[in-house]
Amino acid sequence: MNKNQVKEIKIELDEKSAQGHYANLVIISHSDSEFILDFSKFLPGTPSAKVHSRVIMTPKHTKILLKSLEQNIGNFEKNFGEIKTAENETFPPQGVTIN
Repeated sequence: MNKNQVKEIKIELDEKSAQGHYANLVIISHSDSEFILDFSKFLPGTPSAKVHSRVIMTPKHTKILLKSLEQNIGNFEKNFGEIKTAENETFPPQGVTIN
């Protein structure tokens, strides 16, 4: 098999994982060898949010994820219109501290 051929991968999704987790906050950190994405649900009026999912990826796979997200956002906006965000919006939002 040459390097340009795509190998078929079977992805299995059990019932519990298929339920997913809602996340409206992700904290991203990195070292020289990995990116760490901590996903959380932050509710207005609550003083804290617990991380419910942590994904650890290599820099290469993180960059591939970024390209895939850009492509999918482009497809979404082509079908449904531009996703609006405020110019000064940051992630994590202002005032969020990480313990």
